[in-house]
Amino acid sequence: MDEQPKSLATELHRLLQARLRADAGWLPFDRFMALALYAPGAGYYSVRSQPIGRMPSGGSDFVTAPLVSPYFGKALARSVQEALQHCGLTHVMEFGAGDGSLALQLLDSLGDSVTRYDIVEVSAHLRQQQAEKLTAHAHKVRWLDALPDTINAVVVGNEVLDAMPVKLLHRVNSVWHERGVAWDASQQSYIWQDQVTELRPPWEIHGQHDYLTETHPQAEAFMHSLGERLHSGVAFFIDYGFPEHEYYHLQRHMGTLMCHQDHRSDADPLSDIGRKDITAHVNFTAMALAAQTAGLSCLGYTSQAHFLINSGLLALLDNTSVIERQKAQMLIQDHEMGELFKVMALGAGKPWEPMGFVQGDRSHRL
Repeated sequence: MDEQPKSLATELHRLLQARLRADAGWLPFDRFMALALYAPGAGYYSVRSQPIGRMPSGGSDFVTAPLVSPYFGKALARSVQEALQHCGLTHVMEFGAGDGSLALQLLDSLGDSVTRYDIVEVSAHLRQQQAEKLTAHAHKVRWLDALPDTINAVVVGNEVLDAMPVKLLHRVNSVWHERGVAWDASQQSYIWQDQVTELRPPWEIHGQHDYLTETHPQAEAFMHSLGERLHSGVAFFIDYGFPEHEYYHLQRHMGTLMCHQDHRSDADPLSDIGRKDITAHVNFTAMALAAQTAGLSCLGYTSQAHFLINSGLLALLDNTSVIERQKAQMLIQDHEMGELFKVMALGAGKPWEPMGFVQGDRSHRL
């Protein structure tokens, strides 16, 4: 079981093999995903020096909204500033800050409204890129390895929840299985292997047809931990996903798991392991419930388009160039990022209505 497939980095292969030996030859997918993405010195986010960028020619695998248009961060900054003022805070915390573009857009826009900007980042490569990009704000920025015990801040997470490891559940012939990963010595490759399980999706899947889907225990645990620690402030999460009744729709029978490499997408996380990103869409209902059990309130949930427009995006685009407006349109067009991406705000203390949700709030659909 120790042979190394040519497409897999040696160290990550060694870690996977050791874990398989320790777990009787079978890894639940969430553990596999955690190693493939985050294993120190071997996982994707440890070894990929520049995963985020506009074009594959620069060595990147995918692009995020702050790189599509700087007006993403400028519009978000308006909502962040409103939250800072409402809560009487000057501290912002960002989870998974990518190459630092969003942090720069926020810090440039917020100015003296922010006295401290904390970044929780697991990738050493990305920390370095962030530090280089944020030199003008170095006196405000610091990096954290984990959640602090107490948070009094406005929290931002753009495309963070989708990269948290998920469990895969597979219904075959009306029997639910947990999907995991095993090693096929004859083929020298990692393969899918299902085991009968008592686990179930949180939403009943009617019918008898086979069905593959995800659950999000790690993201739910993260949201609960955040809720326990956020004593004052607001948390904004932007990601692609659905409310629960849409997430587990009968037509979504192949799940949402997706990989990104060289700005192309595929659904095979068992190839090029450690060399491509692995994501799943977010179940926003589960995120809201996990946060609420820890004491937070859902202040709003809507599409990225509604949120950015409510936050003043169109006014910011006045007197800009045609090219700048075209790029910003990608943030709000339904067939681009406007509808697939959603924004959720969670708050500590008494509920209130942030500007980003004054039109088009969908909290009632969670």
